[in-house]
Amino acid sequence: QVQLVESGGGLVQPGGSLRLSCTASGRNIFAIRDMGWFRQAPGKQRELVALVTSRRNTNYGDSVKGRFTISRDSARNTVDLQMNSLKPDDTAVYYCYGNTIDLSTYWGQGTQVTVAS
Repeated sequence: QVQLVESGGGLVQPGGSLRLSCTASGRNIFAIRDMGWFRQAPGKQRELVALVTSRRNTNYGDSVKGRFTISRDSARNTVDLQMNSLKPDDTAVYYCYGNTIDLSTYWGQGTQVTVAS
């Protein structure tokens, strides 16, 4: 099993920055392959924000490219998301994501990010 715990959400003005962090724990953390972030806004489907694969390749959703940066520390079992130039459309619940070599998937409980003036 893997547990994912997020932190760092909150309210920020348009153009501002936030940093989200996610820490993995549990007996299967050494089996983690990919880690990343998804988000879900009210009335919309959950969408990819950013992902770091086991080979350290990164993938970003089109709407965040150039503004968000994902980083991963395997020694600390963490994945962070630096969000700059935030827009009201970035308002959503952000979920930490991870999968393991047996193809199991795990989600954090979510952290709210609100971008408003």
